[in-house]
Amino acid sequence: MISYIDNPDNVSSAEIVIGIPSYNEAKTIAIPTLQASLGLTQYFSDKSSVIINVDNNSKDGTREAFLNTKTEVPKIYVSTPEDVKGKGFNIHNLLKVAAELRAKAIIMVDADLTSITPEWVESFLEPIFDGYDFVVPIYSRHKYDGTITNNIAYPLLRTLYGLRVRQPIAGDFGISGKLARSFLVEQTWTDEVSHFGIDIWMTTIAICRNFKVCQTFLGTSKAHRTKDPVGLGRMFSQVVGTSFQLMSAFEYLWKDIFESSPSVIYGFGLGQKENFLEVIIHPETLYDSFIEGLDSYSDIWRSVLDSENWKAVEKLKKLKSDNFYYESKLWARIVFDFAIAFNIQEIERDKLLQALIPLYHSRTLSFVNTTSEMETRETEAIEEKLNRNFEAEKSYLIKHWDLASKNSDVSTELSKLHVND
Repeated sequence: MISYIDNPDNVSSAEIVIGIPSYNEAKTIAIPTLQASLGLTQYFSDKSSVIINVDNNSKDGTREAFLNTKTEVPKIYVSTPEDVKGKGFNIHNLLKVAAELRAKAIIMVDADLTSITPEWVESFLEPIFDGYDFVVPIYSRHKYDGTITNNIAYPLLRTLYGLRVRQPIAGDFGISGKLARSFLVEQTWTDEVSHFGIDIWMTTIAICRNFKVCQTFLGTSKAHRTKDPVGLGRMFSQVVGTSFQLMSAFEYLWKDIFESSPSVIYGFGLGQKENFLEVIIHPETLYDSFIEGLDSYSDIWRSVLDSENWKAVEKLKKLKSDNFYYESKLWARIVFDFAIAFNIQEIERDKLLQALIPLYHSRTLSFVNTTSEMETRETEAIEEKLNRNFEAEKSYLIKHWDLASKNSDVSTELSKLHVND
């Protein structure tokens, strides 16, 4: 999906590639570009390198802002066709160009980063040159930043595949050349992966294909554009849809995993400065979304949720916004019920994922009400309880998955008999 390449320095090979995916990021892209160059020249001056902006044909001057940033490291600009948008398309272009350059190590960082430092480059690349294939960052985040990560992406990944990777959709990763080539030929690449599903897809594939995965402390908290959970509907559907879809592909793995363990961690987490940008949460809007969901999606919720879970959800309408709360055990079972329906029941997947969004908002509201008086570090204990409840409910997932599969097989056979008659 490459329609345009600008390679002013005629770079034909590079041991290290730093990729910056973008769409209309003219105002911020100079920051990660400059910091990437400083990191490469400071820590890896003995290796050939290039910085690549993989763009979605931005019209705001992103290309010019990137190429005009003064750096010692050469740069390449790559764009998708004008009618092709999606972060996954950008990453595919990055991996393709990196493979053509015979890169041994690739880093990808978000274009809206304002907290990136030269040390990030060292933190990502050191593990790769030590033999790791996929490097996931660890950094402090505001307690209400990353609600998709905290409430579903991380607990589901950890529960299914047994590896604790705290920021599986971080947007910033280190990738070995070997893994990059594997990504390019992977058969599980879907339309969701071509958009916001790309990050959870890469993390899941790296784990399930038995590549060496680790985490690395970056030393500073992540500062980028924060997002209100209510406005994350499209991203939520693509991330969660990708996670659910991969459950079918790797069912043979996750059914035999019943506990999780931490990955290898590089660096130190001590002394991190927490310079969080403000994350504004609107509890009333989250509450209204849930109540409206009861009206709009009650038929889907009733058909998808186990009867006891549906009764528990129905009771929540009696709660007011300021005291809205339910146990994370119920949330885990809700997610599992939807994952089963996504993979086994005959229901429109887009509609199913839309129906899950108000419940995600209800979980976010429950978390906000629980942690409103807590510092960010204190909330990690609440998050850990959620993760342990997900793991404790895995037997529920397997039991109901197998039962739904059996019922689906019976229905299919009955349908065949009916057609034959």
